Amino acid sequence: MCIFCKIVNNEIPSNKVLENDEFLAFHDINPKAPIHVLVIPKKHVESFHEVDGETMAKMTPFIQEVAKMLCIDKSGYRLVTNIGKDGGQEVPHLHFHLLGGGKLRWDHRSDANPQKNI
Repeated sequence: MCIFCKIVNNEIPSNKVLENDEFLAFHDINPKAPIHVLVIPKKHVESFHEVDGETMAKMTPFIQEVAKMLCIDKSGYRLVTNIGKDGGQEVPHLHFHLLGGGKLRWDHRSDANPQKNI
């Protein structure tokens, strides 16, 4: 069982922001922005590449509600999901990083090797 499934099952504590029958939002333990929340489906899905459209259709208003609760819906936020090893996915459970609370930098490729043909 992955770490996010353990969080869903309350085997590991989390600082919850919002929860319903299908989704959970909680604060990241290693924040990269003033507001950094992870949003996950409660059912295990490996990554965005594996998710079905119905889950995403339901997840979209949930994420929008979280942004509104955190008062970043008007000022703006970034929504990121990493897919696979090369995409930077560390936990094999679909999750979105909701980042906000200030002007965000765009240095996502700072660790990439521009000389390598990708």
